[in-house]
Amino acid sequence: MARSTTTHRCSECGWTTTRWVGRCGQCQAWGSLAEASSAAPTRSTSSTRPSQPAQPITQVNAQHARGIKTGIGELDRVLGDGLVPGAVVLLGGEPGVGKSTLLLEAAARWASQGRRTLYVTAEESAAQVRSRADRTTALHDELYLAAESDLGVILGHIEDLSPTLLVLDSVQTVQAAGTDGVAGGVSQVREVTNALVRTAKRRGMAVLIIGHVTKDGALAGPRTLEHLVDVVLAFEGERHGAFRMVRASKNRYGPADEVGCFEMTESGIREVPDPSGLFTSGRGPTPGTCVTVSLEGRRPLVAEVQALVVPTSLTQPRRVTHGLDMSRVTMTLAVLQRRAKHKLHTRDVYASTVGGVRLSDPSADLALAIAVASAMRDDEPRGRMVAIGEVGLSGEVRRVPALGRRLAEAARLGFERAIVPAGSGKDAVAAGLAVVEVLTLEDALAAAFGPPRTNVVPIDGRELA
Repeated sequence: MARSTTTHRCSECGWTTTRWVGRCGQCQAWGSLAEASSAAPTRSTSSTRPSQPAQPITQVNAQHARGIKTGIGELDRVLGDGLVPGAVVLLGGEPGVGKSTLLLEAAARWASQGRRTLYVTAEESAAQVRSRADRTTALHDELYLAAESDLGVILGHIEDLSPTLLVLDSVQTVQAAGTDGVAGGVSQVREVTNALVRTAKRRGMAVLIIGHVTKDGALAGPRTLEHLVDVVLAFEGERHGAFRMVRASKNRYGPADEVGCFEMTESGIREVPDPSGLFTSGRGPTPGTCVTVSLEGRRPLVAEVQALVVPTSLTQPRRVTHGLDMSRVTMTLAVLQRRAKHKLHTRDVYASTVGGVRLSDPSADLALAIAVASAMRDDEPRGRMVAIGEVGLSGEVRRVPALGRRLAEAARLGFERAIVPAGSGKDAVAAGLAVVEVLTLEDALAAAFGPPRTNVVPIDGRELA
């Protein structure tokens, strides 16, 4: 006999409890718990004979995990080596960033290689997608289009067409009959994703899924959604800017920290195979700026950090960042104040990157510190230089990985000097670059600005220390 139990389930995140409470214990939403009665079976699961026997790992064919090129080099770079048959890829991003445009282009490139492709849109009409395809020249006879939001009908299309690639836009707008909740709810998203994963593995069909994000930038829906799929990609960029970046946060078939660069144009999305130089102002050394070389996956990326320091009349000075990690900016400012004697507690500090790029690499700490000091002194760094290094709380400059590749990229773009952590050794050897090794932040500032100039006046007319 099965005993009946009464539980209360949160409609936002799926959290359950045996008694009703006003606030969800997981997502903290108010009034989201509803009563749900379920029968808890008491019998145990019996063993069954497997359909296929287990085999030695040496006899498993590794060719089944080989990727197939999509035709978009930057997307293939992030995926590892193209799309693996049977892989399920989840692409998330803010509204209007270009997710549908990118995957429509990928579907058209895939179809142009003679592979049947099915594009399912659950948000737009077929005419709207066709209009976008006309604008971006993403048309091919092997690219099939269906405007459906019912999971059963979508699976029927897959059985009829037998595509090698399925693009679904989006998982939050598809509904599975017989599953509780509305489209986009926890149960619905979980069931739709489970069905697509089972179908992809059974048929050897690659699946690209578009997912919505919350206002905090996290993927909407249950956390298990990211565990079910094989690859999780984030499409980043400003809606009013031209540049976009695809970043992998999970990848079972390749590196999980790779980045691809794209540019949005009137005729669609264009890949940028050499993004270095796009994230610098190109004006040369000016007060409040410093260039660094970040490592995004295996790709060195030259980016410029800008800072503005102004006196404040507020008790709590402002700290505003764009494209930089706020916690690392705050820590770097504290080190500048304590170790380099820059009085920042009476000044507002604004720090930003150029071109909308987001720098999470700790190697950008040193460039940020030099940019803030440059704005504080109203003095530009000497010559065309890059600064690479992580700043510690005691003021030391720590080594960073792959320094040789970073310096080679800076030399290729015509930079003359580089300030790097001490002890870099042979990694600091780069053709055409004068490399300066520093132990502390004070040494780095001395190398960046040289002897103090007598005609430099601080922004408030007082001494720095």
